[in-house]
Formats: sequence, C-alpha cells, structure tokens
Amino acid sequence: MNTRRLFFGIGLPDTLQQAIIRWRADVFPAEAGRPIAAANLHLTLAFLGEVSDEKAAALRRLAGRIQQPAFHLRLDDAGHWPRAGVVWLGARQAPRGLLQLAEMLRSQAARSGCYQSPQPFHPHITLLRNATKPIALPPRNFQWQCEVNHFALYQSVFEQGRTSYAELARWPLTL
Repeated sequence: MNTRRLFFGIGLPDTLQQAIIRWRADVFPAEAGRPIAAANLHLTLAFLGEVSDEKAAALRRLAGRIQQPAFHLRLDDAGHWPRAGVVWLGARQAPRGLLQLAEMLRSQAARSGCYQSPQPFHPHITLLRNATKPIALPPRNFQWQCEVNHFALYQSVFEQGRTSYAELARWPLTL
C-alpha cells in the first residue's frame, strides 16, 4: 500500500514569504536555529501523517465539500517553543474563519482514521527549527496581513537531506 506524508494547510503569497524571510534575518541571529525555506512557509490546518492513497482520495472528496468564507489573516505575534525547538509567527487573535476551517479539517481527518495531534490547534507559521536555546523574541511592532481565499492538501517530501512541500490539491473559500 502506497502512503504519503500529508497535511492540509494555507500557503503564503510569495511577496509575504519574502517579507517574512527578510524580517527573520534582521531579528534572529544565525545561531538561533535552522531557518525554514521561504517556499516552505505555511500555516498547517490539520497534520495527517502517513496516509494511504485511498484515505487521501476520501479526504480530498470531504475537503471539496467544505463551504467556508474567505477570511483576513493578520500575523502580529511571535513565540518560541523551546522543547519543540520551534520559533513561530502567528496571530494574537486568530480569525474565526481560520479556527472553523481547521476544526472541520481536523474532525474529518480524525473520522477518516488519520493521525491527529493531541495538542490543541495553535495557528502558526514555523520560522526556525532546532531552536532549543533561549532566544530573545522581537518587540511586537510587526504585522503582515493577507486574504486567505483557499486552502490546500500538501505532501511533505524529503529528498537529498531537505524537506519541501508539494501542493496536491487546492480548494477555494467563498468570497
């Protein structure tokens, strides 16, 4: 049986990815952790883990039935989870549409028998990994915004010592 490592997520526009990468380089020293590539910056809605092609097809059908309005995302918070070794960027107040979309996808994944983290949903974009030492977080004088008008199913691909994310399918959010 064929399996792939999958997740539902929200990709960021290229211009936003580049702005975040420049900001990260200015505020975090090189030794703070391993930076995530610009193309890999995303917000995970539901991590699915290793999924068979059959389950992936069922999840695609379920995702295609979601009728959810588009929403505005404001990134204005940052944090550090030392035990996980993650420095993240997120929203001080997550939009209701984001929370609803994540809940629908996570519920569908759980009902389909896909792995679900026992951790509550904390919407974030991973900026650095292997950040296990204390670091100074920047003052909260930053903010980026974007309109979220779709979500996608991604595959995590590990090749030649690097991870990349391939978009497998995309669904629109209504305007």
